[in-house]
Amino acid sequence: MTDSGSSMRPPPPGKRIGVISDTHGLLRPEALEALEGVDHILHAGDIGNPAHLDMLARLAQVTAIRGNIDRGPWAEALPETLTLTIKGLRIHMIHDRKDLRADPQTEGWDVVISGHSHKPGIEETGPLLWLNPGAAGPRRFRLPITLAFLWSEAGRPRAMIHPLPV
Repeated sequence: MTDSGSSMRPPPPGKRIGVISDTHGLLRPEALEALEGVDHILHAGDIGNPAHLDMLARLAQVTAIRGNIDRGPWAEALPETLTLTIKGLRIHMIHDRKDLRADPQTEGWDVVISGHSHKPGIEETGPLLWLNPGAAGPRRFRLPITLAFLWSEAGRPRAMIHPLPV
């Protein structure tokens, strides 16, 4: 599944959040181009190069978490998980969904964003949206190179996987 909700297209750039993960030290120009105009960028870990967070920050505010390959003082400054509210959506970020120990419904989250698997996916369980933007870095196996867009529509989270033309 590549889209959730009634819209087949995300809202205009100023009304959406860019979600990227597993860049593994490769921040592709196609990813930067796709993220132009978003309000906020969420990086779900496995960044690989701290300079890439600075590059993303030239486009929009960046919130990032640490992935399993992120090492060193720069990475230690990043949280392993994070909960934040953007555009009225309560979003929880964790690199590997399998490590989630909390109950999203009890926590009141609208969206859980994870990476790690490199497999893009959108899943809805009741009011909760699970989003894995896939991997935007080096190709792994035959998986696509993707990122995602997230937005709120009628008070509900909506997302779309965006394949990168690489």
